[in-house]
Amino acid sequence: MTADGGGPTHRVTNQPPPLVGHDVAEDPALLEALAREGAAGHADDLHRLGRLAGTAEAQRWGDEANRCPPVLRTHDRYGNRVDEVDFHPAWHELLRVAVGAGLAGAPWAADRPGAHVARAAGFLVWGQVEQGHLCPVSMTYAVTPALRAAPDLAAAYLPGLTSTVYDPGLRPPLSKRGLLAGMGMTEKQGGSDVRANETIAVPAGDGSYLLRGHKWFTSAPMNDVFLVLAQAPGGLSCLLVPRVLPDGGRNPFLIQRLKDKLGNRSNASAEPEFDRTLGHLVGTEGRGVRAIIEMVALTRLDSAVGAASGMRAALVAAAHHTRHRSAFGSLLIDKPLMRNVLADLAVESEAAVALVMRVAGAVDRAEHGDEGERAFRRLATGLAKYWVCKRQPAMVAEALECLGGNGYVEESGLPRLYREAPLNGIWEGSGNVNALDVVRALGREPASLAAYGAEVDAAAGGDPRLDAAWGRLRAELDDLLTGTSGAAGTSRAAGTSRAAGAGGVGGAPVIELVVRRLVERMALVLQGSLLVRHAPAAVSDAFCAARLGGDAGLAFGTLPPGLDLEGILRRIPPATV
Repeated sequence: MTADGGGPTHRVTNQPPPLVGHDVAEDPALLEALAREGAAGHADDLHRLGRLAGTAEAQRWGDEANRCPPVLRTHDRYGNRVDEVDFHPAWHELLRVAVGAGLAGAPWAADRPGAHVARAAGFLVWGQVEQGHLCPVSMTYAVTPALRAAPDLAAAYLPGLTSTVYDPGLRPPLSKRGLLAGMGMTEKQGGSDVRANETIAVPAGDGSYLLRGHKWFTSAPMNDVFLVLAQAPGGLSCLLVPRVLPDGGRNPFLIQRLKDKLGNRSNASAEPEFDRTLGHLVGTEGRGVRAIIEMVALTRLDSAVGAASGMRAALVAAAHHTRHRSAFGSLLIDKPLMRNVLADLAVESEAAVALVMRVAGAVDRAEHGDEGERAFRRLATGLAKYWVCKRQPAMVAEALECLGGNGYVEESGLPRLYREAPLNGIWEGSGNVNALDVVRALGREPASLAAYGAEVDAAAGGDPRLDAAWGRLRAELDDLLTGTSGAAGTSRAAGTSRAAGAGGVGGAPVIELVVRRLVERMALVLQGSLLVRHAPAAVSDAFCAARLGGDAGLAFGTLPPGLDLEGILRRIPPATV
């Protein structure tokens, strides 16, 4: 203190240290799921990625890629169309790591068991650094199996799509060491209703097609190839469109503009126009939707994994802050109410991790011929996509609030997580689309419901609240399936008569009025089953009490008394920073 009674005005106290220098993969919930889903042999690779994710350098890449968004160049200095998008070097570093870690198409060519599970775990870990660049990574993963419908195209392009080499730049695809793929599905008049697409594909006479039309939302326009839906003479069809032709010339891919988005700022989402653009048929004419079904399922799973990743990042940031910040005489994490909030967030996050990793395990086992897992995946993917993505925005907002004003400034990273949070719920079909898809699966694929029931039944007797919730849900599902024809008529499920009577609204089936409630309960019961069987008692007890037993409020931080909050909080990574 100086002689006049003053003191230093810029001395920093009571602020948490930077959240760096840790292994993001050192996460009990994730590592346990990795092992039980058959990918324990990939743990060393996951830890290598996790240690990189915890560095200041990786965090700087994520920050710079979003602060310096992509820039569109439609023409060169001479007036020639180039239709290129320039990215900050940080974007390329992020993609180099992601592709090199096998997060793109590599699992489809892997011989090691558990490759798809390990890939989901890596996606969850690396996504905590930055999520925009994972859009082209996800599309490349999802597009790869769709090419099986076109063996000649698969033979030519799969070596590049399954490569672990990131090779940016527009060049003939077959001359590159690694390829990234994108999708051109939606149009301004249709959105999710892709059957309303107006882009046309005219046979060129040599087996190829020439496309003309305008797509409304095509992300990552600097990718090498795109799967595009267009109306061919035989109906809506799927075509592979390369950005560069074999002779090095540009395939017309006229980018009208880049979208100015809420979040996902690092990633370029474009409106491309096709004008005599070369395309190659994938599958047969008129079967375009069938050609992309598996691809859509995989990108929906990635949306759920991405949401779980964003939730995990928000939880870790909140816990780190409260472990080091004091208020009113003690650390924030020792305040009873803050402990309730953090424990509630931790339970939500762990349930999300358990669910998405279980679905990833089903993908892996289905790929190796397990029909039961294929049936389970059909239903569980939609449940995970709907519910985990719905929970992400609310959870990130609550985690941000744990930091108070410190969380509201860009340097904290929480505003970027918050802006990013709604995207996963929109990408590859919003909540209504996914909820209705679940009901469609219930009506058309009885094996998927049987597989779901077997999964939940595996936890029978583990917790009476789960048993009771499953009993109520099972009765409602039975009523639904016996009271409708293919889930398209009128349901007698609980509450539907109160909702709209027998006929629905405007002639719509009643099931559409209650489908969100049904899908929500299905997701919660499935999460409860996973946690009762695999999580510590502290976590499963809290989940069953609050999510299945109804012993909690509507906001986070309303867990009932008597729970082992300390047992929950101990599982929040990182253990030390």
